[in-house]
Amino acid sequence: MSLSAAFNIGRSALAASQMGIQVAGNNMANAATPGYSRQVGRLVPMRGDRSIPGITIGAGVLMRSVLRQVDAGLESRLRSSASDAAYANTQSSILSQVEDALGELGENDLSSQVSAFFRAWSERANQSRSAASVVQQGEQLASFMRRLRTDLTNQRAQGDSQLAAGVDRANELLTVIADLNRQVSESEVAGNVANTLRDQRDQAIRELSELMDVTVVPRGSQGVDVLAGSTPVVLGSQARLLRVRRETVDGESRVTIVSGDNQARLAISSGVLGSLLDNRAGVIDATIARLDALGSQLIFEVNKLHSTGARSEGLSRATGTLTMSNADRSAALNDAGNTATAGLPFRAVNGGFLVHVRQAATGAVQTVRIDVDLDGLTSAGTPGTADDTSAEDIRAALAAIPGLNASFTADGRLDVRAAEGFDFSFADDSSGVLAVLGVNSYFTGTDAASIGVRADLASDSSLLTAGRIVDGQFVDNGTALEVAGLQSRALGSLGGVSLVDSWRDAVQRVGGQASAGRSMATAAGLVLESLQAQRSAVSGVSIDEEALSLMDYQRQYQAAARIIAVAEQMTQTLMEMV
Repeated sequence: MSLSAAFNIGRSALAASQMGIQVAGNNMANAATPGYSRQVGRLVPMRGDRSIPGITIGAGVLMRSVLRQVDAGLESRLRSSASDAAYANTQSSILSQVEDALGELGENDLSSQVSAFFRAWSERANQSRSAASVVQQGEQLASFMRRLRTDLTNQRAQGDSQLAAGVDRANELLTVIADLNRQVSESEVAGNVANTLRDQRDQAIRELSELMDVTVVPRGSQGVDVLAGSTPVVLGSQARLLRVRRETVDGESRVTIVSGDNQARLAISSGVLGSLLDNRAGVIDATIARLDALGSQLIFEVNKLHSTGARSEGLSRATGTLTMSNADRSAALNDAGNTATAGLPFRAVNGGFLVHVRQAATGAVQTVRIDVDLDGLTSAGTPGTADDTSAEDIRAALAAIPGLNASFTADGRLDVRAAEGFDFSFADDSSGVLAVLGVNSYFTGTDAASIGVRADLASDSSLLTAGRIVDGQFVDNGTALEVAGLQSRALGSLGGVSLVDSWRDAVQRVGGQASAGRSMATAAGLVLESLQAQRSAVSGVSIDEEALSLMDYQRQYQAAARIIAVAEQMTQTLMEMV
């Protein structure tokens, strides 16, 4: 071995030590950098020549590469866990907001408002509350239901805004990932190490996984492909951007996320976006639907009773609230093409109702039954609605009763009036047609968004029909008792439960989901923290460890410098001998 070989060994050690110090220093500088992966220099011995027979001495050391400390399997589990944790946290937040909006743990809640409404009718039946207070309580209940539905609708709109913002952020990240794929490919094809670019790409993918569940497919120097379900959203340096698609199907608003030019629907089941999609169509829409069901059945059931109620002085006029076009008036009420009734959440059925017409001067009462044929069968017994009852049929039947006039208003509402010296009332409506048409109704509207007390009743509470004709006799509190009993009456339209119990079931379901959501968020957070700790152990930077590594490289550098100094002294000695 020559002295020049000793010089080369020392020089290689100096170079390796310098690079080692740079690697350790870079690690320490990025100890707090999000997404940074610890780098380690790979030292390998350089093979030397056999200068002495039978003996081979190495030629020094070489830092062959600088590698990132990354566990691919752990990174995949971490991305999946981040998606699950983001999903759970978003779901828990949404459920808590819905639970807060319902406010059933307080005193100012819908259950209390419904109970107060029926209690007002009960007190009216006991003559301890006036008709005005009953009307006022109805207005208060209707206002509360409209406000609650608006709150829930606003939460859904807020979720849609978050969804749009999340899609915009996902598109930014997809663009960044595709661009980093290009930069990594260009850098590594040129023979450069792209550790920093790879860290940036991994961090972008990690952030994307919090928005949506993704699968990463490595392609070597071509970068990585990113898939949402089985649909690629990043292919090499090409990003397929996402878009929110809104559509209405069978009257129901639906929101999906699509990707690429072909607008392929993405199967997103986790992450913030997955949670927003699921809970929009889940707890928020379900709660709104239950609230609307409560509202529509409250309107229909109370109206059925109020429309057949009576006052001691009788009715002189009753105008319906349902507006109908000329075509709809002539169409059967159960005709699917009847646009006025087809979209209602309640239906008239086969049956009929009684009309009591009283002559004021003599007190004589004429009772007429009007049959309502809605059996869906023609006169020949075949399925069809051609022979079934229409609104025009009902008008004509009412107009044929002596002492009554019946017509349609300019906007298409059934208008029944008593002739001079007569008054009237309705009774025993087994068809529910009066409530459907809104004749002598208490409420207007069809659901929680439109519920309200009839305008003329709200301005004149004397129009309240708290009495009832029972067995031909006027009972002053008959309707009031019937409406008060509605609070606990099981309704087939609500699955065999009462109005109050139906809503309480819905509230309890939301409460249970909110509690489960909080537990799920806590559990998912613990799993994520555990995986993050594992990643830190593999890829994180320890200042203490890097400080020791820095000292090792410093001593190695000093030793290499000493080798060169000794070789230089030996060279000088040799020169002096020559």
